[in-house]
Amino acid sequence: MRQGSDRIKLVEPSIDLKTEFLDLLEDQQQAEEVYIDSALPRRDFSAYLRKLGEMTVARGLPAGSVPVTTYWMVRSDRVILGVSKLRHHLTPSLKIHGGHIAYFIRPSQRRQGYGGLLLALTLEKAQARGINPVRVTCDTGNIGSARIIEKNGGVLSGQMVYPGTGSQISQYWIEF
Repeated sequence: MRQGSDRIKLVEPSIDLKTEFLDLLEDQQQAEEVYIDSALPRRDFSAYLRKLGEMTVARGLPAGSVPVTTYWMVRSDRVILGVSKLRHHLTPSLKIHGGHIAYFIRPSQRRQGYGGLLLALTLEKAQARGINPVRVTCDTGNIGSARIIEKNGGVLSGQMVYPGTGSQISQYWIEF
């Protein structure tokens, strides 16, 4: 990793980083990816932040959803390098696909070691919440993500074709 990890931190989304988050969305759009739905944050950033806050405290969640806390990994120059989501518990479906943690590194910052750091920092948040073991899944063909999970202590517990997408999924457990 080029940047020292002491210059990078995990923060909860805030209005102070609106410009930087919109820049991340632009990076995502230029790469023709859609990890984060950009409609609401582009239209009404305050409403987007309220929605994320409500998801954390389980207010107004759609049926079958679980509380989730969103984090932004921010470098000291205020660039948002990535986003992670920590689900507070699992449904039977999330145990198969999705797990406790989902993470995304902005396209222009990939292959620099940030994915491993983002997962490690999010695992610290999971541990602080008493989540143990932690379920993490990825598409089996996503070798980079599999390496990140394994580097962070992930033990492969299964693989299957997920009916929702038809994708081959690798399932890992990480214990503290």
